[in-house]
Amino acid sequence: MYVLAHLSDPHLGPLPRPRARDLAGKRVLGFYNWHRSRKNIHRAEALAAIVADLRAHKPDHIALTGDLTNLSLPAEFEAARAWLDAFGSPDEITVVPGNHDYYVQRGEHGPHTLWSDFMRGDDGGTFPFLRRRGPLAIIGLSSAVATAPFMATGLLGRPQLEKCALLLARLASEDVFRVVLIHHPPVRTPGDRFKRLIDTEGFRSMVRAHGADLVLHGHDHVHSVSYIEGPAGARIPVAGVPSASSTGGHGDPAAYNLFRIEKDGPAWRCEATTRGFRRTGSEIVPIATRNLTGH
Repeated sequence: MYVLAHLSDPHLGPLPRPRARDLAGKRVLGFYNWHRSRKNIHRAEALAAIVADLRAHKPDHIALTGDLTNLSLPAEFEAARAWLDAFGSPDEITVVPGNHDYYVQRGEHGPHTLWSDFMRGDDGGTFPFLRRRGPLAIIGLSSAVATAPFMATGLLGRPQLEKCALLLARLASEDVFRVVLIHHPPVRTPGDRFKRLIDTEGFRSMVRAHGADLVLHGHDHVHSVSYIEGPAGARIPVAGVPSASSTGGHGDPAAYNLFRIEKDGPAWRCEATTRGFRRTGSEIVPIATRNLTGH
């Protein structure tokens, strides 16, 4: 059995003091929102407890689906790198960026410069990249793009989708469990006009044609499991998690998932256990366990 942990959206704080020239355009609004409410939602003590509990369960690998930062400030990228180094090595952790990590165009170099060894394939390639860990073939996608104020949409783009389709098609002939990591959920949810994955249909068409075994995302800050269509009517599980630092707010309290993956005859079995905080109580507890395969 191979155990994959998934957490997302840690929104690391505290926010460093920005330079005056950094607070222009969209960052002004983000800075205001952080100090008005978000700093009280995303708490370092909640994240530390989640990380400690996750580590105590000794997963074989960890997937982190973005939004390590808040405003893409240079000092945030450096702090996030220090946090990643304390969390684990690039061999143990795979990262894909979120929209807050590409908050403004001039901040896009940060993840690639400082987090690159957590976000590249075994061959050194970038998005989409492939990492092989045990029986897993992990594909990392970047849906993170800089957007206008009040927007948090994501975009993969045709070149990335075409390369990912080739990877999925090639891996389909191997005896591997294919995991796709993406920040934005590739499913439509009510009221998602300003935060959706713009090329959702392109992603779903790719999976419908070539298949996958599990899709992991963040972004929505809530517990979620849904299914999208794969080849020959197969149902591909799509799982999201709350922010790993959240005390609640507009989403669910901090949590993470443990996926136990093993062969079951000629097929794969994947069981997901969610651990985290409930809205009442201060301890991390098991929240749900479900079989994601065989649906």
